[in-house]
Amino acid sequence: SPHCDSHMIKKSYASKQPGYFLFLCNLVFTVLGLVVLGLGMWGLISKESFAQEKIGSIGTDPMLMFVMLGFVLTMLCLSGCVGALRENCCLLKLFSAAVLVLITIQVVVAIIAYSLQDQIGGYLRSGMLAAMVHYQDDLDLRFITDEIQSNLQCCGADNYRDWEINIYYNCSAPGVLACGVPATCCVDPLENGTVWNSQCGVGAQLLDEFTAQSVIFLGGCLGGISRWIKQHEGVIGTVAIIVLGVQILTVFITTRLLDSIQQHKAYLHYNMANNEKDELCCLCPGFTGDVA
Repeated sequence: SPHCDSHMIKKSYASKQPGYFLFLCNLVFTVLGLVVLGLGMWGLISKESFAQEKIGSIGTDPMLMFVMLGFVLTMLCLSGCVGALRENCCLLKLFSAAVLVLITIQVVVAIIAYSLQDQIGGYLRSGMLAAMVHYQDDLDLRFITDEIQSNLQCCGADNYRDWEINIYYNCSAPGVLACGVPATCCVDPLENGTVWNSQCGVGAQLLDEFTAQSVIFLGGCLGGISRWIKQHEGVIGTVAIIVLGVQILTVFITTRLLDSIQQHKAYLHYNMANNEKDELCCLCPGFTGDVA
């Protein structure tokens, strides 16, 4: 009937709305994934990580993590995009299952991190000291260390004297850097406020704390990281809840869309069967549709 057809048209339009929303969300995250992937590839190419002499150590390159993250994010969201646009049940089920796996992994990681929170400090300290040891040899570790020290206004892992662990900053080293610290440890690394003074930390380890405090940051970065987390724990928690909530909402919308697609297919199949029956009735007036 016309009333029934109008109702089904409205229902069909309403069933497409979750698909449009899912498509737009996944399109945004697909673009984000491509940006992360491009950033990782740019980092690997700019450092010539694919060169024959460096290809053996590419597995430990931090930029490879960006490439893998960008690739996984792009493929996952692209499957959601195409599945929502084409109403492909296989792709939508694959997308939904992958998001559920990601949610499970995040929850497990959060539980493990909470249960091992007393040991995380030790892992951070080991990682920071390892980065300091290879500070001059690894550009990625150098960049990360410099960013942490300059942004958190800290020096070393526990204090500025930790830089003795580095062979170039060790007091027994023959070079000009001996008994010094990197320029990112300096309170004012800019000479006259304009020119970067890379030698501002030279000999800082020889200074007592009272004298050194006017030249470099005395506090270690482990304490700085701990303070930063405590200051921003509300924001971190809010972001984590929002991200998890978006993923759960995505699974819910995907499930709704799958149900709508199944109902629509069942409706089309029912209509097709009725139309075939009506055609047979028209061709054979005595036909009732019953089989003896």
